[in-house]
Amino acid sequence: MAGTAIGLGNFWRFPYMVGEYGGALFILIYIFCAFLMSLPIFFAESVIGRRTRANAIGAMKKLAPHSFWQVLGWLSVLTPTIIVSYYSIVGGWSVQYFAESFGLRFGEFDPDGWTALGFNVIFLAISCIIVAFGVNAGIEKFSKLSIPLLFCLIVIIAIYSLNMPGAKEGVQYLVKPDLSKFNGRMVASALGQSFYSLSLGMGIIITYSSYVSKEENIVSSGVGTAMADTLFAILAGFAIMPAVFAAGIEPSAGPGLIFQTLPHVFSAMAPSASWVGSAIAALFFLSVIVAAMTSSVSLIEVGVAFLVEELKISRSLACLLTFFIVLVLGLASVFSSKIFGLVDAFSSNVLLTFGALLAVLFVGWKMKREDVQDELTNCGTANRRSFKVIYFLLRYIAPIAIIVIFVSNFI
Repeated sequence: MAGTAIGLGNFWRFPYMVGEYGGALFILIYIFCAFLMSLPIFFAESVIGRRTRANAIGAMKKLAPHSFWQVLGWLSVLTPTIIVSYYSIVGGWSVQYFAESFGLRFGEFDPDGWTALGFNVIFLAISCIIVAFGVNAGIEKFSKLSIPLLFCLIVIIAIYSLNMPGAKEGVQYLVKPDLSKFNGRMVASALGQSFYSLSLGMGIIITYSSYVSKEENIVSSGVGTAMADTLFAILAGFAIMPAVFAAGIEPSAGPGLIFQTLPHVFSAMAPSASWVGSAIAALFFLSVIVAAMTSSVSLIEVGVAFLVEELKISRSLACLLTFFIVLVLGLASVFSSKIFGLVDAFSSNVLLTFGALLAVLFVGWKMKREDVQDELTNCGTANRRSFKVIYFLLRYIAPIAIIVIFVSNFI
């Protein structure tokens, strides 16, 4: 679960969101939203998954057969499949820039075209191979290796970035809140980012929770996941923003921030010892690859779990089918940055929010309270004091937060 939360949402999306919405104040609001509003949604999806021990569609068949709530199951498989179709494109960009970093010969950032498609195929194929090995031998083993590696890489890059001439201004941007920039749009964006980063509304938490044993404390797991996710997001900010300011780059450069601007920063590093810039560039884009991979394998697993459990086909065949489905879905996004943006916006603003809203409404208002309590307290052996608070947040605060995100994206 930490592996799915710690990914491109932290390394690619969080820094440019911080840049667009004013730095430190956005970070503070993000932390508040993640633990008070997004975490209850995480618990709701965990309850659905572990209660049924089935994929997202199978879970809703068990909990609410032949009802409207089947929409939640199908949406939870459709959404991650669409998201990974463009996530893998970003992963492909990172593979391309990693290869180019060894010679510090970065081309102009061109997200469209055959080169992007080629690297997208490479990235997507590796992701599917990892998933093909299964949950324990593939995804879990990969996460246990990749998350510590990613942590070390980010720390190294952050130390280097913080010691660049002119980096102080970037640090101040991250730690000194500017209250004049506070507005409703900032709050909604911070809430949406916490939502996106914790992989809510994607069917991932439902799927992964179905593999979690009954002895596992899913509340503690959720809090630990949120803490790890927030730590990595802040570290990514300190790895990227000081370098951006040191190079005199506008922090609000948007989604292309790390691909459009940072290669030039690395190229300018230590001109008398170009290998230093090359090494830092390689480490940075290796970090992006790892972050993208932890996200993509989780997104792919949702569809694969459905194919294996519902259609009774082998995991290898399910991964092969998913590879081709995702590749075809992403073709338009590969060749058009406009379509890429539209798919991203539709997934983030409509599919994710609607799926998460259905999840909290189902767990908070449709499921029996005693069943929810049974899952969140491990049959009454844990979290008994906190359950009432969690249940209140899940029933009332989380749905309101989701509606705020949805409405704010259209005003």
